[in-house]
Amino acid sequence: MPRLVLALLAVLMMIPDALTAQAGGATAVHTAASEPFDILITGGRVVDGTGNPWFYADVGLRDGRIAAVGRLAGGRAERVIDARGLVVAPGFIDLHSHADDGARAEGGFRDQDPRRRAAPNVVAQGVTTVVVNQDGRSPWPVREQKAFLEANGIGPNTLLLVGHGTVRRLVMGDDFRRAATPVEVERMRALVRQAMEEGASGVSAGLEYVPGRWSTTDEVAALVEEVVPWRGVYISHERAEGQDPMWYWPSQDEPGPPNLLDAVRETIEIGERTGATVVASHIKAKGANYWGSSHAAIQLIERARARGVDVWADQYPYSTSGTDGNTVLIPTWARRYDRWTAANSRGERPDYAAVLREVLADDEAARKLRRDIEHEIARRGGAENVVVFDYPDPEIVGMSLAEIAAARGLTPVEAAIRLQLEGDRHRAGGGRMRGFSMSEYDMEAFAAMPWVATASDGGIALPEDGPAVHARYYGTFPRKIRHYALDRGVLSLEDAIRSMTSLPAQILGLRDRGLLREAMAGDVVIFDPDEIRDNATFFEPHQYPSGIEFVLVGGEFVVDGGELTWKLPGTVITPERVGPPSVAAASRP
Repeated sequence: MPRLVLALLAVLMMIPDALTAQAGGATAVHTAASEPFDILITGGRVVDGTGNPWFYADVGLRDGRIAAVGRLAGGRAERVIDARGLVVAPGFIDLHSHADDGARAEGGFRDQDPRRRAAPNVVAQGVTTVVVNQDGRSPWPVREQKAFLEANGIGPNTLLLVGHGTVRRLVMGDDFRRAATPVEVERMRALVRQAMEEGASGVSAGLEYVPGRWSTTDEVAALVEEVVPWRGVYISHERAEGQDPMWYWPSQDEPGPPNLLDAVRETIEIGERTGATVVASHIKAKGANYWGSSHAAIQLIERARARGVDVWADQYPYSTSGTDGNTVLIPTWARRYDRWTAANSRGERPDYAAVLREVLADDEAARKLRRDIEHEIARRGGAENVVVFDYPDPEIVGMSLAEIAAARGLTPVEAAIRLQLEGDRHRAGGGRMRGFSMSEYDMEAFAAMPWVATASDGGIALPEDGPAVHARYYGTFPRKIRHYALDRGVLSLEDAIRSMTSLPAQILGLRDRGLLREAMAGDVVIFDPDEIRDNATFFEPHQYPSGIEFVLVGGEFVVDGGELTWKLPGTVITPERVGPPSVAAASRP
């Protein structure tokens, strides 16, 4: 009997340690006599980033890092935050951000305005780390971008990529509408190596864009090989996101352009050939005539992962893309007739309505025009999903193309033509339209996958930037939690948090963030699960989310009590060279 009692007592004494182990191995009890914390967060529901169920715990931060997670009774701190009723999570990591990109410094991290560099719309969502230089676009050289950010300060932390399109232009100049020669590929490889040595964390590609669309898989794979010694990542805007690429017009281009499945297969092939970590970025099934294909793309990735390919994806939680916000149903070729060229040469604004009338006066051109408009309507989600957001006639603002066509007794194709002829003649399409080109069916299918990270595909925005800003700039991460986890139940709260913390950290090879554990970076978000939601709309995008109470970057508040602090504590995170073993050994001092 005494042995049984002793055994029970031993079990009871182990319970706090078990809870502590669940919280990441921190000390279970922190006495008043211990070293004080800088910040102590008490009584919150800790969602630690692993995907495991939440648990009650305190979190102590010291010197910009997490010092303890557990029952910190009697803990002292310069500042104590009562987190009862709130969720405490690792800071969110945005795997695909446009907070800085390309040659243009204004509007991003290299802007002279410190308000921009604070990235208020980013940190207000709980984002503490972003990955920039996406879609094949990066400044050159990377070391100068890095030096500017370190000297001038930024709000969230950042990782820098080197753009495939950037190095392609540096090597090929304006002669890029072809495959690169072996000599040119070697020169590109050298530039990628240089960028990695200067602090880049991988390569980005924009294979649907200029100049990446003319590259071959061999060329891209050769460049991706160069990031492997740093365990770098390849993040690809793939060659197509639906039935065909955005540049494709049936009347002008050869049949058989790449589709989403072709593009996913190429990303998988690059990962398989190089051994690199590869990401199919902002994965989607775009276009009403391609909805439902998410399951085929998922199967391709699942099978590749099963045979050992290190392939992942990311997704923003909106059914409309960035290019959808510039929906113009009149094809590009029908907006570039001689009259526009002449007007441009005189410094005049193009008269799109006059150009369209020229096209319509030619029977063969008019036939091709209507074919391409019909194709573009489907690509943008169908007539019922193309919405007018700005137009000279306010009566049709907020109406869909289908509603406009029905009200006027026209087909959607003819309605699109009328919008140009009767609208703003100096604006392509006659007004501002947005297509909602994705189906919620596909959105939910991708969101439920454990290998899909959350990413915004958005940049830095301030209220003075005007209405043509995607809602994802302000709402991505709260929307993933509210809409897909808490409201729709597509995934659990814990899995939603994992998709924006430890999952992107794993993809990027970050070992000191993405989890709430001792010795991790002090990147923390505290939010109210009842109040968290995105407020940005496509009519009024400049609205910060609700429910994000505190955000810390390296232990410093960028959101404090729901208010922005405009501080710039972010750092540039750079990789370490890790292999191959012989190279890694030679690189050590």
